[in-house]
Amino acid sequence: MPDVSDQERGRRFFQLQKEKHAEEALEKVRKSLGDGWKLFSLPEVKTLRLMLGEAWVFTDRKLWESYSFARLSRDDLDEILAIGRAVERKEISEHDAATQVTGILGRIA
Repeated sequence: MPDVSDQERGRRFFQLQKEKHAEEALEKVRKSLGDGWKLFSLPEVKTLRLMLGEAWVFTDRKLWESYSFARLSRDDLDEILAIGRAVERKEISEHDAATQVTGILGRIA
């Protein structure tokens, strides 16, 4: 079994934490939207997960915990999706996108 550096383990742990927190946030959104969640395509869910994960990276942990993800509206989610699509088209950086997404999340803190 190859040796794995502490640095690589740290990077992987951070990535797992990012994914976990994005998924937990999405689960709260899913529950709050009920049947409305089914209107999102799999690529849209993937984009939402990516944007929430990037927002988590650049957000203070206590602030992240203060967000009420269940209060995100369809309009909020559409706004996050638009930001995510801009990232996918390489029109804006992930850091700039995270800043914009945290602005949206700030409305539900």
